[in-house]
Amino acid sequence: MSTPSSKFPEQLEKARRLRNLNQAELAKASGLQASAISHFETGSRKPSFDNLRKLADALSVTTDFLLGRTDEIDGSVGNARIHRHLDKLSQKDLQFVEALLEQLENRRRDEQ
Repeated sequence: MSTPSSKFPEQLEKARRLRNLNQAELAKASGLQASAISHFETGSRKPSFDNLRKLADALSVTTDFLLGRTDEIDGSVGNARIHRHLDKLSQKDLQFVEALLEQLENRRRDEQ
């Protein structure tokens, strides 16, 4: 059984390919060296926490995806951003947000 950190190289490459980026493009988007991306994908080096975060941001995925803790590649980053703010809202605001989300869901369903 593979551990989350041992899945990192394959998850990184998977996310990079799904975003249609080559290693040089990901390096530029993340502010890292192309050689570092290569080392991460081969598993010869592991990223620091800061570099893991940079990669996740550049690929619009969560660090959990890159570490192999989840297979959810799309939507989880946005959900995490939204979730961060929920505990700051009043009950009235939460009801408003829920009603808005229902309207958006209905609109999407009607468009299909």
